[in-house]
Amino acid sequence: MKKILTTITSILILLLVLLGLGFHWTVDRIYVEEGQSLQLRYKGPLIFGTRKKAEAGMWAQDGEMGVQAELRGPGRHFYCPIWWERKIVDDIVIKPGEIGEVTCKLGKNLEGANFLVEGDIGTTKHKGVLRKVLHPGRYRINPYGYTVEVKKRVDFTSGQTNKVAGWVEIPTGYVGVVTQLSENPATGTKKGVQKNVLPPGNYPINGRERQIDIVEIGYRHSTIQVEVKHDANGNIVVDENGEPQISDMNSGIAFPSADGFPMHIDFTGIWGLMPDQAPHAVRTFGNVDQVEKKVVLPQIESICRNNGSEYKAVQLLVGSDREVYQRTCLEQFHSVLDDKAITLLYGLVRHVYVPKQVREPIQLAFIADELTLTREEEQTTAKEEAKLREAETKVELATDTVDADTAKQVEEAKAGGEREAAKIRAETEKLVAAIDKETEELKAQAVTILGEATNNGKKMVEEAKADRFKLAVEAFGSPKAYNDWFFATNLPENVELNFLYAGEGTLWTDMNSANAGFGIRATVPLKSGSTEKQRTRSLPKQRGPIKPVNRLSTAKKAR
Repeated sequence: MKKILTTITSILILLLVLLGLGFHWTVDRIYVEEGQSLQLRYKGPLIFGTRKKAEAGMWAQDGEMGVQAELRGPGRHFYCPIWWERKIVDDIVIKPGEIGEVTCKLGKNLEGANFLVEGDIGTTKHKGVLRKVLHPGRYRINPYGYTVEVKKRVDFTSGQTNKVAGWVEIPTGYVGVVTQLSENPATGTKKGVQKNVLPPGNYPINGRERQIDIVEIGYRHSTIQVEVKHDANGNIVVDENGEPQISDMNSGIAFPSADGFPMHIDFTGIWGLMPDQAPHAVRTFGNVDQVEKKVVLPQIESICRNNGSEYKAVQLLVGSDREVYQRTCLEQFHSVLDDKAITLLYGLVRHVYVPKQVREPIQLAFIADELTLTREEEQTTAKEEAKLREAETKVELATDTVDADTAKQVEEAKAGGEREAAKIRAETEKLVAAIDKETEELKAQAVTILGEATNNGKKMVEEAKADRFKLAVEAFGSPKAYNDWFFATNLPENVELNFLYAGEGTLWTDMNSANAGFGIRATVPLKSGSTEKQRTRSLPKQRGPIKPVNRLSTAKKAR
């Protein structure tokens, strides 16, 4: 019975363990996908334990009931839903060309006029808009404590100027003038338009903290000109003197001259803002267009009118007075724009419209003067042309003289060259003959020397031969011994001598017997005292080749 209870108990424990594991892997388990996070809120103990709540407006600390600040990342997590409220939240994605403005909902209230919160997400201690914005990227942010507003470029109007914030792109040729809306204790930045500008580039700008004026840098032109008449084809209508006809008498820069005539002029000013002048222009006038409307154009009209009224109509039409007027307007325009931190490159009075009743007499007088000058110039031209013809004749004569002199010098140079060439040829032939003579003499000397050398060589050879025989004779003891030796050494190697005695008479008397193989008979005279006898000796028949006989022994026997 006890064993059965133990078994049942073991089975129950195993079932409880399996039930606990099943509960843990099914109910407690929660899986977080990529790009998501897990937000947890602690509900407190079920029965036992203290139920301490988090401070209102604050994150829940360990053991406190409330939402925890830390998010759990992607993966498998085990939190029992009895004690924990689980919520999956998506990550915040900021795309290129966007920013994220973050507002903190938890923390203490800000004091004073400052409404921007310092610090990063997760480290803030106050409620409000974070000074820092989120750049492009992916962020894990707890939505219980922070809200993120994704913004691109934000355009808005402040007064008469257009300002931007958010993702600000400053193109080439422009700068960004910064207007600070709130002080920044960390950098010591004060409110208002800042002295330093932003160069071209991309900037994430918090619209709650700063606003940007994009200001064009460089020169531009502002022109005030008179409206003239045009025909149906768009061409300017002119009078009989070629002067354009004015269609609107109030256009351009109009003013009365010193002698009471209505005057009109066209004026163009080339001006601009440099990077260090842009903040002053924004602070003072608003933007570049306001600079043109409030400063440049009014000053052009004022300066040209005030100075033009001091001149008579004739003075503005011709003469050095017009140059003085131009220079005076330019200097005053420079002075005014310099005081207002605007750069002036040039100011030009382009055209002066003089009334016809003033212009025609002056033009006629000028025409008469020009005709007189034309006649004088024609006379001067005729005189100069006559001088030119005379000069051309002189030039032609000088050319012919130079050509003749050149031909003469060429011929003289040719003759001198030919004489020099003949002289060189004669000297060359003389040198060649002398060389040939020396060559023949050397050849004769060579033949003589060669003959003498040949004779001396032959003489020396013969003397050497004679010396050789002399030495040989001396070596053998007598000339006869040398001759015998010489005779014996010069016999052929295959000579065989056989002595056949056949008696007195003919040497060859038994040729047939010899041919028949019975031997050759030879007679050799022999001396025996004072009487000469012949002794005949028959040699036996020789079979096979005849053996050679020593030449010296045979010769001795023959004797």
